[in-house]
Amino acid sequence: MATYLEDVTLFDGRTRRAKHGVLVDGGRIVWVGAHARAPRGARAASGLGVAGRAVTPGLIDAHVHLCFDGSADFAGEAREMTTDAVATVKAVRNAARTLDHGVTTVRDMGGRADAAIQVGRGVAEGRLAGPRILAAGYALTITGGHGHNVGIAREVDGPDALRRAVREEIRAGATAIKLIATGGVLTPGIKADFTAFTPEELAAAVDEAHTWGRVVGAHAIGAAGIVQAVEAGVDSIEHGSMLTAEGARLMKEHGTFHVPTICAIRGMVEHPDQVPAYAVEKATMIADLAREAFGRSIKAGVRIACGTDAGTPFNPHGNTPLEIVRMVEWGLSPLRAMRAATSDAAELLRLPEVGSIEPGKAADLCVYDADPLEDISAVLTPRMVLKGGEVVVGSTG
Repeated sequence: MATYLEDVTLFDGRTRRAKHGVLVDGGRIVWVGAHARAPRGARAASGLGVAGRAVTPGLIDAHVHLCFDGSADFAGEAREMTTDAVATVKAVRNAARTLDHGVTTVRDMGGRADAAIQVGRGVAEGRLAGPRILAAGYALTITGGHGHNVGIAREVDGPDALRRAVREEIRAGATAIKLIATGGVLTPGIKADFTAFTPEELAAAVDEAHTWGRVVGAHAIGAAGIVQAVEAGVDSIEHGSMLTAEGARLMKEHGTFHVPTICAIRGMVEHPDQVPAYAVEKATMIADLAREAFGRSIKAGVRIACGTDAGTPFNPHGNTPLEIVRMVEWGLSPLRAMRAATSDAAELLRLPEVGSIEPGKAADLCVYDADPLEDISAVLTPRMVLKGGEVVVGSTG
């Protein structure tokens, strides 16, 4: 049965249009245009009672960790995750929670074994509720590098070993690849700006992943590590907290996306009495730098993709709308922030069927009472969410 969203203010993933309509059939968008010129099929379709409201594409979060819940002690939660089954149960629950906030696609950037991979398959097969999931499987880090202590990264050294590790993650079902190019906040004993892999190691991993058609994201906080990762050809820089003007220009030249993960930083610095002291210290050190780095990305014209790092302390799954609001607070226009969470994120993830409202695309849609381009806080409270044309959150009328 076809469905028609009538007389709405439409953000199609790129531009805003008033008094439009969207016709959905078979899980796909079949027509978009002025409501006054709706085709005969729209008149015969069932309505959703959304006239006068705002409609956007389903949101995309390019950086989550479905195996983690966002508890205060990330490493402690990892220690309690004693089996792959526990990780999978968490991922199932967090995938379902994600939909409630209008997020219909995510990229999991490191989990235990193949938990997120299998949950992604379950969602794709209709057996589980959740967003579309690209999953990196294990992240790849150097011996003793960031992430080695929480069970979501495999330690690997040398260009040939990196190639083999990429192949093995893909054999296990990985649909994305995560490289940990610097130190990080949540690993004790390693500085956040420590430069990890060598240029040769990064280049080998990126080349192998791209040969297999996988998108590559690099966790990179320090300035030198960011530059190395960009020069190696990664598709996105995750965090990028110490990005310099030179690094931003390089990212612009290479077409590298910046995924800022503002919610991850804020989650830690805003709860100093509950998050482990070593993490608070490092997060506090980079908080202002991260905001300045984001400003450099904006000024340089670097493409931005929305990503929360959900699962880190006080950063629960479904925080994507809050990340959009915070990107605006940090200087991005509402239009660019919404693009970062829709069409631009889809471009980064190489997912042409999502991220915009056009004929032939998947009918992943969000309905809001107010227009997020006029009041960005409207994105925090979706009235209705459709995934593949089915209403998965909210009700008609």
